[in-house]
Amino acid sequence: MTAGSAEQPIRFEPEEPCPPSIALLVGFQGAALVVAPMVLNVAIAIRSSGLDDRHLTWSVFAAMLMCAAITALQARQLWRFGAGHVVLAWPAAMFIAIMVATVSAAGLATFASLMIVCSLLQVGLAWWLPTLRRIVTPTVSGTVTMLIAVSVLPIAFDTVSDLPDDAPAAAGPAIAAVTLLVSVIVTLRATGRWRLVAPFTSILAGCVVAAGFGVLDGDRIVNAAWFGIPEMPALSVDLTPSREFWALLPSFAILTLVLGLKTISDGVAIQQGSRRVPRAIDFRQIQGMVSANGVGMLLGGLAGTLPPMANSSYSLSLINLTGVAARRVGAGVAAVTVALALFSKFTAVLLTIPGPVLGAYLMLAMGMLFVSGCQTVLRDGIDPQRALVVALASALGLGLHGHPITQELLGDDLGGLLANGVTIGAMVAIAMTLLLEATNTRRARLEVTLDSASIPAIDEFLTRLATRLEWSEASALRLRSAGEETLASLLSQDGDADGSERARLVILARPRSTMVELEFIATTRQENIEDQLAFLTEESAVPTVENLSLRLLRFHAAAVRHKKFHGVDIVTVHVERSR
Repeated sequence: MTAGSAEQPIRFEPEEPCPPSIALLVGFQGAALVVAPMVLNVAIAIRSSGLDDRHLTWSVFAAMLMCAAITALQARQLWRFGAGHVVLAWPAAMFIAIMVATVSAAGLATFASLMIVCSLLQVGLAWWLPTLRRIVTPTVSGTVTMLIAVSVLPIAFDTVSDLPDDAPAAAGPAIAAVTLLVSVIVTLRATGRWRLVAPFTSILAGCVVAAGFGVLDGDRIVNAAWFGIPEMPALSVDLTPSREFWALLPSFAILTLVLGLKTISDGVAIQQGSRRVPRAIDFRQIQGMVSANGVGMLLGGLAGTLPPMANSSYSLSLINLTGVAARRVGAGVAAVTVALALFSKFTAVLLTIPGPVLGAYLMLAMGMLFVSGCQTVLRDGIDPQRALVVALASALGLGLHGHPITQELLGDDLGGLLANGVTIGAMVAIAMTLLLEATNTRRARLEVTLDSASIPAIDEFLTRLATRLEWSEASALRLRSAGEETLASLLSQDGDADGSERARLVILARPRSTMVELEFIATTRQENIEDQLAFLTEESAVPTVENLSLRLLRFHAAAVRHKKFHGVDIVTVHVERSR
């Protein structure tokens, strides 16, 4: 989604200051979007884990404060933490199933320990993103996302029957059906701001039906104070990792990686939707967004609740409907969310929502998550190799989920913990991706200095590659010229680098059916090449020395993508074979 598709033009871009009154008003709208999902996700996780009402009230309060803090951090961008954009945070629904399994099997202290450990992994993913980008690929991330959605759905159906023992048998299914039906109708028929109230409308309809069956309990609302801080339950961290900790660690690590990959996709969408004129994606800000997730996981572990994560759908909806993408809005959302967290009566109203309504909400949310996983898999296209990865990982993940064969091999306790479809599917997908990378014998690699003296070595490297691929003389010339002009463009970016030691340049060549993908991995300091190419219009003046290499590169290459990370730049160039 780009700015051009928004319902309103962008009035304030992220770096532009907007009046505090506008920031607070838009912040109120943003908080209104996410506060209900905040409470519902946490309520489902805590109730399904079998924890008491004191844990429920505390967890909701803590989750709202954490989401406010992460939303503010994403807008503020402190050092390498934060995206510098309006990023609305909410509790990660993808962690519901694993929180339920962990708390039920090993206790809340083990869950807290795993979250704290994986918060470091999330920050590590952000800092090592350039290295891991070809291992934890969109194919892997999308496949695991689909498996997560499937694994959470049983919890949604169990929640439908979460009613008093004397409730009519038809109450749960009827309440859930009405909730889903109203949500679908409002979502399909409503437009603009009315579309945003679809969740509230469906929840209200479900509560009305629940009241008709006599299963809506309002005692929590009556007994709740108007304002205050709930009592903190006994929280702890297991400092002596148990057998269950080590058995569950792979599942948490994989979910942490998937959370990071989904955040990358969300960050790309938010950057594109926050600009009047689309720009190349700044992956340094993406790294900051993922690092902020690590802070959220740390807070979630300490508070014993779900970790916060970015929500691109709500973020873009807010930006599109208001036209305000200024960073100050993040502070406005955080302030309003903190105020609502202290408004105990409001939280009590949301916690009174009956189980069947929560179950219907979770069914729809997991269905959307499954579709999001499919879209992620399809984003880079499906070739036979990627199709095999998705097929085998999905088959083993779904087939072995809860299967007794794991208990027969590993014992009842350990096998029961490891019989998780998400873990199995993710491990298969990552292993196959590593295997495909290792067996790709056609890949060629060259390492030189980022210097004009490296031109002969690069030219010889690309000439050998063209000869091996049996390309024509014209195709070989195009490949060599693209390599030379890419180097020249990188050198123009690094021209003011200080220090006597030149940066290293690694070139990776991956032949495809009718083209070659060249990756130039180096360190530069200035503008994004992809942005500069976009500014070179056909109506521009006569080429100058400064932009001649860029113009030649655009002529020789079929596509150019420039990803700027902290400490490294990756320029991907596609060169097609002549017909």
